[in-house]
Amino acid sequence: MAAAAGTANAAEPVTETIELPTLTADLSAQIAQSADATAQTADSYEARAQQDAAAVKAAKQAAKDQAEAEKKAEARKKAEAKAKAEREAAQERAARDSERTQLSTSSAPSGSGSSASQSSSSNSAPSGSVGTVISFLKAQLGDAYVMGASGPNAWDCSSLVQAAFKQVGVDLPRVSQAQSTAGTPVSLSNLQVGDILYWGGAGSAYHVGVYIGNGQYLDAANPGKGVVIQDLSGYPASGAVRVL
Repeated sequence: MAAAAGTANAAEPVTETIELPTLTADLSAQIAQSADATAQTADSYEARAQQDAAAVKAAKQAAKDQAEAEKKAEARKKAEAKAKAEREAAQERAARDSERTQLSTSSAPSGSGSSASQSSSSNSAPSGSVGTVISFLKAQLGDAYVMGASGPNAWDCSSLVQAAFKQVGVDLPRVSQAQSTAGTPVSLSNLQVGDILYWGGAGSAYHVGVYIGNGQYLDAANPGKGVVIQDLSGYPASGAVRVL
């Protein structure tokens, strides 16, 4: 009986149905509002992303522009510094040339040896770097010549030249061989006051002195003469270099 009843129930058709909610106007409006809100949110995110991208691009461009401006400013600064250095160098060369001219014209020609020393040393002391060298040299007139000596009252030829140029910050080698190649070679026909004269070959010179103008030079000559002023015509130099 129970089995028969179960069979009968299983065979009965399903008569119950589930009703879907009715799409009312309010629900439709809510759905539409939700869709609009979602779209607005998406648009907002997209706009924000575009703004961020634009800001990043602008920042990169600003950094690039700043770097370019700094590069141009640095190049301009270097160019101005170079131009200033060239002007100062030209002014210094002009001042030295003028000074050498004044020294040459103010030193009257005189004889060689001790008489020349007294005459030349009576001239007023010139100013400037070349003048400082010449003034130092003339202050040593009459000092003794001693091979290997380095002052203050005895010199050999190269130590006297080295000490004179040291007064203006020029660090020359100690020996005449090296001093003969220490500067720019100049022709003996184009000598200027302050040029270093040498005797012997360039790089193998055995004697040095300093040109003081009017065909004269000052040197620590030898044990018999000491520090004197002499005429180039009496003992022509082999060559000359210029360090100032």
